[in-house]
Amino acid sequence: MQKMNTYTPAPGSRLARALLRPIFRGLFHLLADVRLEGLENIPTGAPYLAAFNHVSVFDPPFVLTFWPGNIEVLGASDIWNRAGFGQNLLVRLYGAIPVHRGAYDREALERVGAVLRAGYPLLMSPEGGRTHAAAMRRARPGVAFILEAAAVPILPVGVIGTSDDFFNRALRWQRPQLILRVGQPFCVPAVTGRGEERRISRQRNADLVMRHIAALLPPEYRGEYQNFLVP
Repeated sequence: MQKMNTYTPAPGSRLARALLRPIFRGLFHLLADVRLEGLENIPTGAPYLAAFNHVSVFDPPFVLTFWPGNIEVLGASDIWNRAGFGQNLLVRLYGAIPVHRGAYDREALERVGAVLRAGYPLLMSPEGGRTHAAAMRRARPGVAFILEAAAVPILPVGVIGTSDDFFNRALRWQRPQLILRVGQPFCVPAVTGRGEERRISRQRNADLVMRHIAALLPPEYRGEYQNFLVP
């Protein structure tokens, strides 16, 4: 990964985060029964990569709102091009890093490397986008590319309750339960081989990350990783 200049969050993004987090925290507590588990597992004073299961548009704001301290985040580049406000506005205000899904995005990987080298943690979804269902799908190799280049610990994060209909249920005052569950940090094995062997090694590491996430989730959320939990 080619190195770029030292990364620092833009002043506007830092201000937006400071203003938006308490607002969203209040909204989530008003609309849902929020449970936070395993926050003591989050490292302090060192970079790491946090990976979460991605069911709906509510996952990133929920995780970012209740994460202790600032964390940078990767988002699908098509969000930046959506008309109107909503997600488009929020990712710009937060200062998220756009990444092109389904392709080797060198520019995004360089920015990610700069973030981690500068000592900042980073949040991403290994699935590469929303599943629109509780069950997890197969991870894309992007998370393994990042871990191969940066050599930082991975922190598995399980998100429960953020279904597509969350907001409608909340407006009916059902106060659905939302759970943010953080697991123990770990490191993936080194990627080995060349060509196809190397591709398989990266996918194996991506799957290992997902297995750790699956271990934090109820059975109906595990999807592709139902029968491949971490021993």
